[in-house]
Amino acid sequence: MSTIAIRAARALTPLEEIRDAVVLVEDGTIRDVGPREGVVLPKGAQEHEAPGQTLLPGFVDVHIHGAGGHDVMEATPEALQAIATTAARYGTTSLLATTVTASADETCRSVEGIARYIRGPQPARAAEFLGIHFEGPFLSHARRGVQPAEWISPPSLPLFEKLFRAAGGCARILTLAPEVPGALDLISEARKRDLIVAMGHTDATHDQATAAIERGAHHAVHVFNAMRPFSHRETGVLGAILTSPDVTAELIADGVHVDPAAMRLLFAAKGTDRVLLVSDATAAAGMPDGTYRLGTFEVVVTGGVCRNKEGRLAGSTLTLDRALRNVVALGVPLADAVRMLTLNPARLLGMEEKKGVLAPGADADLVFLDKNLQVTRVFCRGVSS
Repeated sequence: MSTIAIRAARALTPLEEIRDAVVLVEDGTIRDVGPREGVVLPKGAQEHEAPGQTLLPGFVDVHIHGAGGHDVMEATPEALQAIATTAARYGTTSLLATTVTASADETCRSVEGIARYIRGPQPARAAEFLGIHFEGPFLSHARRGVQPAEWISPPSLPLFEKLFRAAGGCARILTLAPEVPGALDLISEARKRDLIVAMGHTDATHDQATAAIERGAHHAVHVFNAMRPFSHRETGVLGAILTSPDVTAELIADGVHVDPAAMRLLFAAKGTDRVLLVSDATAAAGMPDGTYRLGTFEVVVTGGVCRNKEGRLAGSTLTLDRALRNVVALGVPLADAVRMLTLNPARLLGMEEKKGVLAPGADADLVFLDKNLQVTRVFCRGVSS
């Protein structure tokens, strides 16, 4: 049984900072972590030095559509591996394959392929797909963004059951618009199946969103985007999200989707322990400007900004290392920013013992940063990517 001893200038677990840190990795799992003087190196351990670097848990992205020129709805092993390999290059070691609204048959075909890949074994040196995030089809026409209008469906228990079965036990998040008739019953049914129910692409009033939260919706997708705007007399879904301690909130921190002042408002209202940084990345992430697929339609990337043919924002080209740097540039302490990329999403998924943390028994998903917060090296489950 081989042991790797990794030494860095510091580690953010992210709940504590350890100076002159050592992490022991054994068969893809963290065996021990602590200051150098407190960790006993096993005889024969392979030592890796990372002088001047900060060691973090791998990033967990619960909302990503693609990367490296491929979309998750292609659902082939080659496409999914390309996405996972590209994501890992920028520090993401765990992710949820996120669908876009399409026909029931097309969605089922895609999630069946994704589920086969997840059941693996998944390849080393790449991010690990932890499950499937259904973004649609039970969304608001008024706030659909670029989701194809022809495939948006009213909440339907039979359709939900069909999609859930196709996911083969890999469904993790269902995003819906809580104001659409039938949504509350669907929330109850999804919660019975242990799915995380997220509010998104929604024109809900405050009362409608509150009713959904009472039914069990406890997550909000790309907050501020594709949502009814906030007003001081009708605060809408944003008012419910910002004031409910039970709701976690996604943020696309690319500097395009959300203004810095709105980001600061979100952090002030929710606290950094209830915010998750997500990429909402498309196939264009990690790629040059050009034309790419998002689900079943084309998007064009110019200057790193992804839009559909009507000019609407259509996902992003964001990678989570850049999200980290953007948030730190707003004045968020590095440890808090790291938590929004690691422990917070892992807790949402109920996987905080294995993902998003540097602790004994956790997967050895490791990210190394230099003094400029640039990723220099990544380990996925103990294997250097």
